[in-house]
Amino acid sequence: MNTACHYAIVRFMPFVETGEFANVGVVMFAPNARYFGFKLLGNRYARVTNFFEQMDAKVFRASMGTFREELQRIDGMLKQMGTDRRLKTLDRDGAVRLWGEIIKPRETMLRFSESRVVLAEEPRAKMLALFEYYVERNFVNREYQEQALERGVRGWLRDAKLLNQFHAGRVGNDEYHAQFPFVAGPDDRPEKIIKPLNLDYAEASKIIDHGGQWVVRVNALKKRHLLPEKVLFAVNGPDDFTARGKARREVVDELEDAGVIVAPFNQTRVVIDFAKR
Repeated sequence: MNTACHYAIVRFMPFVETGEFANVGVVMFAPNARYFGFKLLGNRYARVTNFFEQMDAKVFRASMGTFREELQRIDGMLKQMGTDRRLKTLDRDGAVRLWGEIIKPRETMLRFSESRVVLAEEPRAKMLALFEYYVERNFVNREYQEQALERGVRGWLRDAKLLNQFHAGRVGNDEYHAQFPFVAGPDDRPEKIIKPLNLDYAEASKIIDHGGQWVVRVNALKKRHLLPEKVLFAVNGPDDFTARGKARREVVDELEDAGVIVAPFNQTRVVIDFAKR
């Protein structure tokens, strides 16, 4: 049976002046299920410390350690009120008051979102699922990332008043074709293509796999004389001397060998100038 679960997202906000924060945990209280639980970001915190680059990583680790101890202490208090089921009933009024104290606004680096409610059959499983969504962002898959890049290019073209020249379309024929997000010209004779390409993967093999798919598509279209002369790929991903950076350069080199113009995704002006030509 579903039970009401109250939860709040733990936010790390080291600089109050800017109001910027990162989600670093989830806390949940389900009085009917006599459950209290939390999960905080562990050792994989580079995205947080990289975002707040002026802050020493030691500050983040110390803050999280102190906060974890505080939540463990609160967990002990709630167990004494009945969440561990040693008592016949939960001291509901006391537990609800304590929950309110936990999530009340605070002027510290770690603070809570507003309290939210979700129905769940198993509170702990729901709490872990919420952590994966809000902290680990498990919804960010390959398609999501590529769509985010496309939204960026669409915004650049709109600001430059060039968006009406492009449309999403199929390039090719019945024998072979590929779908591109920005195509200029008639469907049967495309003149120009802009394709954002996400190569920002954690593993070099995934960079090669995904980039290689587009190398194959470009070469297949070119072989059949179906690829317009003007094609630009706006590529993101690591540009360093790691295995990931090497994989990205391999994909870029193969696209350029096929006659494609390749630019780093953050070079907005290159994309706009290409669209104007």
